[in-house]
Amino acid sequence: MALRTAGRQSLVDTVVDQLKAQLANGEWAVDDRIPTEHELAEQLAVGRNTVREAVRVLVHAGLLESRQGNGTFVRSTADPSAVLQGIRAADTLDVLELRVALEAEAARLAAERRDTADLVALRSALQTLREHGDRAADADMAFHLGVVRATHNPAFIEVYRFFSVQVHESLVTSLRDEEMPPIDLDTHEGLVDAIESGDPAAAERAVRELLRAPLEAMRAVATRRDGSRRDGSGRDATGRGGSSGRDGSSGPDRADEI
Repeated sequence: MALRTAGRQSLVDTVVDQLKAQLANGEWAVDDRIPTEHELAEQLAVGRNTVREAVRVLVHAGLLESRQGNGTFVRSTADPSAVLQGIRAADTLDVLELRVALEAEAARLAAERRDTADLVALRSALQTLREHGDRAADADMAFHLGVVRATHNPAFIEVYRFFSVQVHESLVTSLRDEEMPPIDLDTHEGLVDAIESGDPAAAERAVRELLRAPLEAMRAVATRRDGSRRDGSGRDATGRGGSSGRDGSSGPDRADEI
């Protein structure tokens, strides 16, 4: 199976794309051993060095796994970068709704499993957040990652770290907008108190409360945006022109940048 013309793409990138396509199409299942470097080079009509580098890229991406003396095996057929692109395409309201679900469960688990080191880290992160102010996206992100780490669930931690890229971007954008509520520092402290006291229900309530205000603000923006489309004015409630909503329409305004 010779490769398609590379065009401007490097040969290694082309091989990477071809192997990703074969994984996605089910040519190899999870835990299958893929053909050897020599076999792939012949199939794709490229050099072995090109195949070796492409396989290295896919190992780093988590799709393949190299087992010393046994060959290279399929670790996942789903491309994590494609998942990330899908998350990045979501708007801030979508991200917030998913964030509530993830962080509510993380808070419950953290309250059940936290240790002394976790509590020290959370208190430190809370202090940093207070020092940086109620619109400090980096400090807020570090705090919430600390809560997730306190779950001591490696799968949960990796999923949230993956998702946190988009969470951080949405935080940075929304906290620049004065119409959006600031970070609720007191409720963050209440969350740490609930985790420290080992109260899962209180920890979940605290997370839902601290995310309630931004979630309601974003829902109000979405409602206002939908209303502006229905009346055909093309202007939002503030009189600004343009809209871009969950239906994919174009013409961004301030609300869409939150």
